[in-house]
Amino acid sequence: MKIKLYQVDAFANKVFEGNPAAVCPLENWLHDSLLQKIAEENNLSETAFFVQTDKNIELRWFTPSEEVNLCGHATLAAAYVLYEYGHFSAPRAIFDTKSGQLVVTKIDAGFSMDFPASMPQLVEPPAALSLGLGKIKAQTILAGFDYVVVLDSVEEVIDLNPDFSQWLNLDLRGVVVTAKGTDVDFVSRCFFPKLSVNEDPVTGSAHCELAPYWGQRLGLSVLCGRQLSQRRGLVHCKLVEDRVILTGNAVEYMSGEINV
Repeated sequence: MKIKLYQVDAFANKVFEGNPAAVCPLENWLHDSLLQKIAEENNLSETAFFVQTDKNIELRWFTPSEEVNLCGHATLAAAYVLYEYGHFSAPRAIFDTKSGQLVVTKIDAGFSMDFPASMPQLVEPPAALSLGLGKIKAQTILAGFDYVVVLDSVEEVIDLNPDFSQWLNLDLRGVVVTAKGTDVDFVSRCFFPKLSVNEDPVTGSAHCELAPYWGQRLGLSVLCGRQLSQRRGLVHCKLVEDRVILTGNAVEYMSGEINV
């Protein structure tokens, strides 16, 4: 069986920027074990699979080790493929996912994605979280679907060299470190060792936690965040009630077929 596969750089304006995701359009859902093997073989932080139905588009995301409930950059990549190759021309794509319906709108600047907001709350951190930070001390530690670690400066975010062995067994998805920005509103880095993704290049879903936190702290409803991974990328965020509108562009790197 041959399956189309596209590799797309999300939250990017040219190749080799942003976060690469694999996208596989399917006619029907395959067995979960096969989807997982494809994602493992791709060895990217996320592989998105979608099936177009008469009403909406069913969308799922897999890391190399497991399925996840929400992924921003792979949704952006899937929307790109849908519009470029799926003969889809409606102004909005409605994806049915494990996080509910996600609406993606095609705009001049790329795509805007309507995602659920999640305000992280102050927590007493587990010892392993603090040990993984090494010598860097957190200003604040919160928890949403990830641990959100607020540091004092952009430099501390850049210099952080986590001990991933300490974070492998944390109870939440991963660790997001952040600080107030200088030329942007905030910066971040995102680590998901338990998902076999030590550092994710640009993480849309993390901005569902970061935008509400920094929006409240800075008194802003429109924010721009820069993720300071090696590839780096900008995520534009707009807070609308209990939602976050994430905006970014995507660029195709590769297309082909896989044989399974």
